[in-house]
Amino acid sequence: MSEENVEFAKRWIAAWNAGDMYTVWESLDPDVILRPAKEWPEPGPFIGRDAVWGFYDRTREAFDADTVETTGAFSHAADRVVIRWVWHGQGHGPEANMELTTIFTVRNGKLREAEYFWDHEEALEAAGLSE
Repeated sequence: MSEENVEFAKRWIAAWNAGDMYTVWESLDPDVILRPAKEWPEPGPFIGRDAVWGFYDRTREAFDADTVETTGAFSHAADRVVIRWVWHGQGHGPEANMELTTIFTVRNGKLREAEYFWDHEEALEAAGLSE
């Protein structure tokens, strides 16, 4: 199941980067939970597809264009995928290049939980994958 979940995460990122928000929406479990990184302006958690969608929509609206660039191998265990990436945002003021690590919990082919971290080691520990 872990490799299938890694492929899910890759498809999710590709959809985000392509602006295919329909696919992103469809990937969300109805009861999805999103936990932003510590000290994010909106602390969350965001619970449910509509709340998570609102978070993603507000994030995208902050910039004219944005992309996600993975910066390493995907780590995985059971239903969790750890993704290290840089989020690039352009327009509406200064350019943003935020380094984050995300834990996607995937169940039945849907994103059940997304938890964001500024610190990669902290994310690995939270996922039970400390290096």
